Amino acid sequence: QVQLVESGGGLVQPGGSLRLSCAASGRTFSGYAMGWFRQAPGKEREFVAAIRWSGGNTHYADSVKGRFTISRDNAKNTVDLQMSSLKPEDTAVYSCAASRSTTTQAMAAGVIHYWGKGTLVTVSS
Repeated sequence: QVQLVESGGGLVQPGGSLRLSCAASGRTFSGYAMGWFRQAPGKEREFVAAIRWSGGNTHYADSVKGRFTISRDNAKNTVDLQMSSLKPEDTAVYSCAASRSTTTQAMAAGVIHYWGKGTLVTVSS
């Protein structure tokens, strides 16, 4: 059974930092692109960041570029999202995702084969 389990969410003040982690299990994710999406209250889910299997190619939403960094450890089957300079508009449920597509662009376009349940990030003073 494939599982993507997120951790690291919580309450943080504006301007602060938070690191999310996703642990994947149940199959090998060799060749899979991995990434993060988020859904704010009352809004549709949106793409945040993606990374190829090799880790050599990353893709970010314009809204987080320069503030968020995605990374992965294939030996541990984990993918992390380091978030800095957080803003109230970053408040959302952040979900980990995996795509059999090897490209980050396909993941950004919504080609997703596995989802995690999500972790809540609240940015508020």
